[in-house]
Amino acid sequence: MKQRSPCVTALLCLFIASGTAAQQIDIREWPVPWENTRPRDPFADSRGIVWFVGQTGNYVANLDPATGEFKRYELEAGTLPHNLIVDARGVWYAGNANARIGLLDPATGQARIFPMPDPAARDPHTLIFAPGGDLWFTVQGGNFVGRLLTATGEVKLVASATPRSRPYGINLDPSGRPWVNLFGTNKLASVDPRTMEMREYEVPRPGARTRRIEVTSDGLVWYVDYAEGYLGRLDPATGQFKEWRTPSGERAQPYGMEVDDMDRLWFVESGVQPNQFVGFDPKTERFFSVTPIPSGGGTVRHMMFDPVKREIWFGTDRGTIGRAVVPR
Repeated sequence: MKQRSPCVTALLCLFIASGTAAQQIDIREWPVPWENTRPRDPFADSRGIVWFVGQTGNYVANLDPATGEFKRYELEAGTLPHNLIVDARGVWYAGNANARIGLLDPATGQARIFPMPDPAARDPHTLIFAPGGDLWFTVQGGNFVGRLLTATGEVKLVASATPRSRPYGINLDPSGRPWVNLFGTNKLASVDPRTMEMREYEVPRPGARTRRIEVTSDGLVWYVDYAEGYLGRLDPATGQFKEWRTPSGERAQPYGMEVDDMDRLWFVESGVQPNQFVGFDPKTERFFSVTPIPSGGGTVRHMMFDPVKREIWFGTDRGTIGRAVVPR
């Protein structure tokens, strides 16, 4: 086995110099058999099968981690799927280039299509389930947040009040309220599920550009700032922000983000190579874990936590689907 020096990366050296033990976690990656297709946004279903999209390959696919086998489903030409989520009804995917959301039936390979009601909503971006089975989603270039009422197929849209705000990441708080990164600005936003009214919250630094968002069980809203290398927290009850410089600093470009069942935040620094998989504990307000991604990562764009197996799944621009085992 190849021996590593005590300081594998500058980041680990920083931990060592500060006297802090940098815990590493187990990461495994599976090379996707279709090259140059940008596999991304994996989602583990109830059987442990991991679904993902090939954004530039125009497909939905899955991986059986137990066997290493992949299966691919072709999509309508020009879909360029960006994201997917899975439930008992099938695989929901965002048609990032043809203004629609699709529901793929894995048994038949056929998809039900839900078109956007406004031609300006041209690029559905990231999907998330709402309580009761509806979907919330962002529309980055079109500047909307949307809701798909799955019982009727109706799509409701609310436009951001800030031009070119680029609604990007999305997540729900414990009450079912969606929170969104407005990636083109230094703002976050929330949407009232009853009225579809959007409220904006300005991050104190003008140069901040937040890209992914999570909410812990206490209702606090967390984000990563891709532009300037921060992890941040908003307390919606007070409107107060608090931020921490990420371990790799200004060059970190934190992107993919997730929260586990212990309310710890995990994110990937995509601006350093290899990408660094970083853990942060809100209880101690410390970064406690950093692990280089074996393939290098390239860029990790989105992540999903499977609470059953306590695993975080991610895709990389190096053409792999990755699994990080989260320690207790």
